[in-house]
Amino acid sequence: MTGAPQEREESMDIIQRELTAFARRARATAARLHPDLPLVSYTLLAHIDHQQGCRATDLAAHYLLDKSTVSRQVAALEKLGLVERHPDPDDHRMQVLHPTRSGTEALASTQASRRAAYRERLGSWTSEDLTRFAEYLLRYNEAGDTGAAP
Repeated sequence: MTGAPQEREESMDIIQRELTAFARRARATAARLHPDLPLVSYTLLAHIDHQQGCRATDLAAHYLLDKSTVSRQVAALEKLGLVERHPDPDDHRMQVLHPTRSGTEALASTQASRRAAYRERLGSWTSEDLTRFAEYLLRYNEAGDTGAAP
């Protein structure tokens, strides 16, 4: 570890504050998709779409969430018409979650506006800055995969 202890603490405070602001923007993005959609549900929908379908147990394991939490969030997504269940082709006892056409369209629209906001916000950054930032985010999130606190 390098840097004076006071500098490190100040940096940690800035990081915490800025990640909180980032999370607030993410919650606002979820609300733009649907006013009744919490960030957790939006994140699950995006994951289901990205994976082109997955089981609820896979979501719980990936996000380190309790199965009952995932179940409630998936039920809300189903009620909003954003997700539907299909039998797992490999094991018909299991259900695979897929975004509905409405879910895919709403997600695509929201993601397009997010990409535009990122382009605007990061447009003046160099390719090197973007690469470094992406690497830092990956490193930060990989460290969180251990189950430690954020």
